[in-house]
Amino acid sequence: MKRALMGFAAVVIASLWVGCGKPEDPVAPVGPSAPDTMDMVHDYVDLGLPNGTLWATCNVGGDSPEDEGEFFSWGEIAPKEVFGWKYYQYGSFLDEHYEFTKYCSDSVYGLDGFVDDLILLEPADDVAATVWGSGWRMPTKKEWEELFENTVGEWSELEGVEGWLLTAKNGNTLFLPAVGYWWNDIHNDEGLGLYWSSTLNTEFPYRAWGIHFNIYSAHICGSSERCRGQVVRAVRT
Repeated sequence: MKRALMGFAAVVIASLWVGCGKPEDPVAPVGPSAPDTMDMVHDYVDLGLPNGTLWATCNVGGDSPEDEGEFFSWGEIAPKEVFGWKYYQYGSFLDEHYEFTKYCSDSVYGLDGFVDDLILLEPADDVAATVWGSGWRMPTKKEWEELFENTVGEWSELEGVEGWLLTAKNGNTLFLPAVGYWWNDIHNDEGLGLYWSSTLNTEFPYRAWGIHFNIYSAHICGSSERCRGQVVRAVRT
């Protein structure tokens, strides 16, 4: 992903973390379907946020802050090789019509008028909670907003990987690699970062909220279709 920064100064960050391990924070196995990574421990950074939210230093499935980790559809807990409505667990798109069976706030989009008004992912559908356990979960839309309202962000580079560096008032930092997303079997990674939240877009329930960023800016966005493959950064309180 090397390319000119077009007027932006590249910030090369020293490697401040060794992997994502934190010996005093063991993670217990959760559920029979959780992969082997649930036996690992995971590091976090305290950014001094108002609500005390602690952010993991690497993506779910990753081994270091610059590692892309695994890609997931929203509400699914297992990575896969092909992403699209044909392969989505909780709904489909047939004959120009959505048919959801979970997480639906509008009967127009539900299978046979289905509505459950679930706005946040349940723990069983939260990949961070299911795979990492021990208090970890996906951030909500509000927690992403809190993160960006209380840090200063800039396009940066860590170990040759470009991404968004967030610096808090207490001096601590969080690096989000720009690793793109998957649509069908195509990986789009042209300087883009797209991360899920656990919050449904209730106005358009075929979408979910998350963070989108590139070299120019970062913003909270509710346009990601739920079947798309995006990465997850976990939080705990």
